[in-house]
Amino acid sequence: MILLRLAQQSLRNRWLTALLTVLAIAVSVMLLLGVEKVRTGAKASFANTISGTDLVVGARSGSIQLLLYSVFRIGNATNNMTWRSYQAIQARPEVAWSVPLSLGDSHRGFRVLGTTPDYFKHYKYRRDRSLTLDQGQVFDDLFDAVIGADVARDLGYKVGDAIVVAHGAGRIGIQKHDDKPFRVSGVLAKTGTPVDRTVHVSLQAIEAVHLNWKNGAPQPGRNLSAGAVRRLALQPKAITAALIGVTSKIRMFKLQRYINTYRSEPLSAILPGLTLYELWALVGTAETALFVVSFMVVVTAILGMVTMILATLGERRREIAILRSVGAGPVTVIGMLVSEAVMLCTAGVLLGLAATYALLYALRPLIDDWYGLHLGIEPPATHEWLVLLGIVVAGGLAGLLPALRAYKQSLADGMMVKS
Repeated sequence: MILLRLAQQSLRNRWLTALLTVLAIAVSVMLLLGVEKVRTGAKASFANTISGTDLVVGARSGSIQLLLYSVFRIGNATNNMTWRSYQAIQARPEVAWSVPLSLGDSHRGFRVLGTTPDYFKHYKYRRDRSLTLDQGQVFDDLFDAVIGADVARDLGYKVGDAIVVAHGAGRIGIQKHDDKPFRVSGVLAKTGTPVDRTVHVSLQAIEAVHLNWKNGAPQPGRNLSAGAVRRLALQPKAITAALIGVTSKIRMFKLQRYINTYRSEPLSAILPGLTLYELWALVGTAETALFVVSFMVVVTAILGMVTMILATLGERRREIAILRSVGAGPVTVIGMLVSEAVMLCTAGVLLGLAATYALLYALRPLIDDWYGLHLGIEPPATHEWLVLLGIVVAGGLAGLLPALRAYKQSLADGMMVKS
């Protein structure tokens, strides 16, 4: 208790430098915990990009490639999947629901996805969240389009605006389907998933805009008007991929084996959750780099604290000399300075912890709305408590350096008055 009282009184006499040191440690702890919260939140959001879907089916390819183009809209499929094969899989007793996906077109850099209204019913993210409309409604007409939140924000679209899709991916499509424009019928709420950057149209609409196309090019003299197309019975010949939900998790692997050994054409069925973690492992270096940077900031703050204590030793030589002259031994002098370091680190850790959760509570709705990143407000995990405890211990050990130097100052030197 005496050591703590001495350390507290000493810090009170140097309150400004002590306060700045505490603030520096608090900021470093905020950065460390903030990076950890963002890291875990990003990982959870990434892993929950698609939830409730048991299998993703497409042409034979690698699991990550299939996931990238079917869920993240990155890259292109190696081949298409015939509609006949999709219907055969859909009719299997293991299948509870299925959603076909057709990719290949774009609109001003955003991918166009052809699908059915069941997509908005069965696509889930963050474990159990469903897609919701911020404005308008799902497809009511053949040439209706439901756009993601980022599409509406970046291009300034609202319900009722006309858009023209183009053949091919990229900001500038190969050729525009300007003879059959679409109308924005709905705008989806922000999800933080690739859905935000997607233009959704009906599967029949994809067929409609390609009726006069053959081998990836329009055929002259075979153009049909939008009104004439509406009277046709449109059925796709092929799709890019499909999302599958099974009746029972036990039967999922049986269905996967059936698809992977499908004889009519080479197909692949992947588990999206497992593949998402495989994909995250490829980009795990970035999260390690973030943690290292934040850890170095903490080390810098502790070094700053040691520097502060060392810098004040010149002013405290007489104080330490007086303590030694009245019988203070090495334990008292060293213990006082180490106690100061521990008290500064503890105050900085507690302040940083409180500030982190205060900012998290205040900014979480904005981060969720702007970036679609969900940050949970849970108590610090065990490893986070261990890190915080490690900071306090490291601060105490770092305080040994100025403490040993202070004790080694001779009593005569400490009592000497320099002119």
